[in-house]
Amino acid sequence: MDDIIISDLNKKEALRYMGQADSDCDDRLSMIMEQCEKKLLSVIRPRYLYQCFDIKENDEGIHVENTSLTLVGNDIQRHLKGCTKAVLLCTTLSAEADRIIRVAGLKDMLEALALDCLASTAVEQLCDKAELKIKEDYPEYEMTWRYGIGYGDLPISLQKEFLNVLNAPKLIGLNVTESFILTPRKSVTAVIGLSKDKIEPAKRGCAVCTLKGTCAYRKKGSHCNV
Repeated sequence: MDDIIISDLNKKEALRYMGQADSDCDDRLSMIMEQCEKKLLSVIRPRYLYQCFDIKENDEGIHVENTSLTLVGNDIQRHLKGCTKAVLLCTTLSAEADRIIRVAGLKDMLEALALDCLASTAVEQLCDKAELKIKEDYPEYEMTWRYGIGYGDLPISLQKEFLNVLNAPKLIGLNVTESFILTPRKSVTAVIGLSKDKIEPAKRGCAVCTLKGTCAYRKKGSHCNV
């Protein structure tokens, strides 16, 4: 895999994760965000891994051919409808990102929050860049949006098997705990469907989100851009 370099972070997006509008960012918070961005960029080691597999629907769900992995749930079946292949993708910022967030939490909770939200932004930017590379590798295919393990009714308990299929623990140091939490924490696992036919835009957003009843963005009259 080619290296992916992240040289700057979307601070506006990080502020939104913090529940702050860009227009509400005062001089002190702006300075903290600048300092935390520099600190985070100096330690992260963006890494990613993906593999493309043929997929086939069976009685249990969507089987990833030549592996032991079957993706179960109605949502992932709808997501991959019409797709003949699926890309399994995982990304991580490295354990050092987790460490500086943890250390900051012992001294300054605002700094820790800023680092945490900036790191969340960074891993999404990493996913976006990895997705562009996938598009370059499979130009003849239409691609779905990336569907995270644990999203909707796709069980988060599939994390370990998903990572093992990609050999992620050995290749990029991405592991999962017994409670299915990824380590390093600022990491993502996702499925992207590939189809030779046009993919109809999937229903996304507040109307179909399982968190719509408790979403902090909706309470503020905003949304998460999903």
